[in-house]
Amino acid sequence: MSTTPSLTPLPLFDPRLVPVRAESSTLPPVPRERLSAEALRQRFQHPPPWQPEVRQEPRFADRAPAAAAVLVPLVERPGGLTVLLTERTTNLSTHSGQVAFPGGKVDPEDADVTAAALREAREEVDLRPEFTEVIGQLPVYVTGTQFIVTPVVALVRPGFVLHLNPSEVAQAFEVPLAFLMDPAHHRRHRLEWDGHAREWYSMPYIEAAQASVGSGETPRGAPEGVEHFIWGATAGMLRNLYRFLSA
Repeated sequence: MSTTPSLTPLPLFDPRLVPVRAESSTLPPVPRERLSAEALRQRFQHPPPWQPEVRQEPRFADRAPAAAAVLVPLVERPGGLTVLLTERTTNLSTHSGQVAFPGGKVDPEDADVTAAALREAREEVDLRPEFTEVIGQLPVYVTGTQFIVTPVVALVRPGFVLHLNPSEVAQAFEVPLAFLMDPAHHRRHRLEWDGHAREWYSMPYIEAAQASVGSGETPRGAPEGVEHFIWGATAGMLRNLYRFLSA
């Protein structure tokens, strides 16, 4: 008779304080010409041979696997594409307080993972489907908490107005895609405890300015110079996006 090995839960820790094991500054950034909306459309329509770097985290939660989907919203700004991200509230049962893409579990009523990602984005930040153009998907990513996540990539037309769900989202903000697609900003961490180890990427981003008053699109409310610590599953999916766009 087979038995499931016991799991050792992760200790409480601040990911910002975990030592950096390696940085990726020797890798080149994705060329700027590949980061336009049209270039991304063409890349997803005609993908090159490539391999994702991060597919599955070591399991550290004793729960049944659950299908999930996230929206990777690429906002078409005059200065270039940006990635719309959220900071989860601290009261959530999983991944509380972390930077994340809008998303969550796939419901039985969802037609597919794309429908789930769009629904979750509407529920969390009121990003309406009429502003989005889904252009493709990234490979499934399995988190240590046993979510089987499909990242759905979409271009987002400006003009949307976000309304955050206060029970799920503490704030929303945008990060230039060019910043995230430059490995000079990627760091790899390693945490060891009780004979176990966990590694992950981080991509800390310092927000240089607040949203324009009255814009309604990215209600950040953060003072100048605040760090958004992107790490874990979100950073792993962004790392896969880097590998896809640089292939």
